[in-house]
Amino acid sequence: MNPDLSNLPDDAATLKEIIAFHLVEKEKYKEKIDYLEQMIRLLQKEIFGRKSEKYVLPDPEQRQLFDPIEAPESEHRVSEEKIVIPEHTRKKRGRKPLPADLPRIDVIHDIDEDDKQCACGVELSCIGQDVSEKLDYVPAKLQVIRHIRLKYACKSCEGVEDQGPTVKIAPVPVQLLPKSIASEGLVAHLIVSKFADGLPLYRQQKIFGRMGIELSRATMANWVVKASQQCRPLIDLLEKEIRSGPLINADETPYQVLNEPGRHNTSKSYMWVFKGGQENSPALLYQYHRTRSGDPALNFLKDYQGYIQSDAFSGYECLSDKKGITHVGCWAHARRYFVNVVKAKKKNRSKRIQPKSLADEALEFIGSLYQIEKEAKAKNLELQEINQLRQEKAKPVLTSFKTWLDATRPITPPKGLLGKAISYALKHWEKLTVYIEDGRLSPDNNAAENAIRPFVVGRKNWLFAGHPNGAEAGATFYSLVETAKANGLEPYNYLRYTFEKLPLAQTNQDYENLLPQFVNKEDLAASLP
Repeated sequence: MNPDLSNLPDDAATLKEIIAFHLVEKEKYKEKIDYLEQMIRLLQKEIFGRKSEKYVLPDPEQRQLFDPIEAPESEHRVSEEKIVIPEHTRKKRGRKPLPADLPRIDVIHDIDEDDKQCACGVELSCIGQDVSEKLDYVPAKLQVIRHIRLKYACKSCEGVEDQGPTVKIAPVPVQLLPKSIASEGLVAHLIVSKFADGLPLYRQQKIFGRMGIELSRATMANWVVKASQQCRPLIDLLEKEIRSGPLINADETPYQVLNEPGRHNTSKSYMWVFKGGQENSPALLYQYHRTRSGDPALNFLKDYQGYIQSDAFSGYECLSDKKGITHVGCWAHARRYFVNVVKAKKKNRSKRIQPKSLADEALEFIGSLYQIEKEAKAKNLELQEINQLRQEKAKPVLTSFKTWLDATRPITPPKGLLGKAISYALKHWEKLTVYIEDGRLSPDNNAAENAIRPFVVGRKNWLFAGHPNGAEAGATFYSLVETAKANGLEPYNYLRYTFEKLPLAQTNQDYENLLPQFVNKEDLAASLP
């Protein structure tokens, strides 16, 4: 807003005060405008640009190629340098052979009988064959399993009342869903199709309809819910198994659930995921909750002692005060703030590459940390060796980065994207640097981020849960399916085997043997149809 020039005072001191005030206001508006412009550019990149956060910093040597003044020097230097290409093994190109365990059907193609006669009059002899394989698809088929229970009676006495009836019949077989037409294999198929392949029940209903079977969505949903209730003992053991490890990764994502008591259908609920257990037998647990506060995490941890890794959401702050728990931060989230600064920069229309920005410098520091982790992975180091490597290389990088952050913060507008990125890193610095003290820890929470992704992908297809019971069932089967995948099991084979054995389980050991980490793979393979 422009001042009224007709009413300006004649006093010079007053005029200076007015001018100073407007200069300060102008600077504030400029900072706000710059921030809003950054947000607009960032949103445009997120909507129309690549979703990947991969960022490659331009090579300084390559930057000089665009500078005409330094070009001759650069050319001279390149001509004198020896370029060493590291040894590598060339991958064999071409199609991979089809799995040997697939059934083969031979179709023999022969020439006509007239062509088997040589021009000299002698009959041609077969000297070999040329074999080519084509992968064929056989549509899924349905079958009906008839349980026939034989009855027996005495033809002599035909039964005596005081001795009870003499008619005997074979007992009803133990089933996952008694009095239901669904077999264990069918229920396993429904669950894997929805919770592993993201196929909603209404689409499965249409598929069954094309096969001549009418199965309502309500019926299938009822089967899934009842099956999840039978799996409750497995979920309790899975929760215990996660807390047995030294580290738990946690994350959450929004989840819309309809018909929740006392809530509108537009209310936002959440699906939580916890990943832990032993290193060679990971376990994942999904939980449906109506809140994003720290209560679900606190209730899950109970008396847990060890590391818990998460993002910096305020709901996890309560974990830092819990005795026996060390809260570990996530460098992937800290890096994302600086990547957003780079994305929001004005597009460089000049042909010359501009000097590195402050965000580029921060990304170089973080990139150095991940390069050290890459080195440790490439060398296949033991835990103690990883810890030593981090102390030798990562710790000096962190010290330099901290000095850089402290020096850059006073000269950076706090409300801008860069200011927020620096504030985030400094605020959570203690949690971000914990990982260098233990080789079992990772610099980021990608384990939980990757675990929550299958649920997010499925949510894009089925959108919401129709009832809290359905949400609980979804949490149960995401836990079993993703834990099975993490332990190298095919989800359908595992669930079918588990559903067949679950009604027979009686002791705690019986249930434990059905967990994906401990299931007997030989028995599982032998049970396949």
